[in-house]
Amino acid sequence: MYQVTLCTCPTMTIAQDIAQQLVTEKLAACVSILPGVVSVYRWQDNVVSETEVQLLIKSKSTYFDLLNDRIKQLHPYDTPEVIALNIQQGDHQYLNWINESLK
Repeated sequence: MYQVTLCTCPTMTIAQDIAQQLVTEKLAACVSILPGVVSVYRWQDNVVSETEVQLLIKSKSTYFDLLNDRIKQLHPYDTPEVIALNIQQGDHQYLNWINESLK
């Protein structure tokens, strides 16, 4: 099964570094980087609003544990967002490309 994993980063530089590593190491076929995401969340009993960079990481569910571990190694946050969503349907050629990119 294929997945899109979401991960927010504090800066574009960090987002690009993580994306580059994940694709280079074949843990992700593609990482889309979306700047200017505003996240509102509770941290250490305070409500915080921050501008972040969102990563959309395309991979396979069998890679999730490795992907998660690598993100945690590269990420500066104590508790980075790493949320995987299963892809229920997709273009056959695109999904095949994901598969081939991870070999």
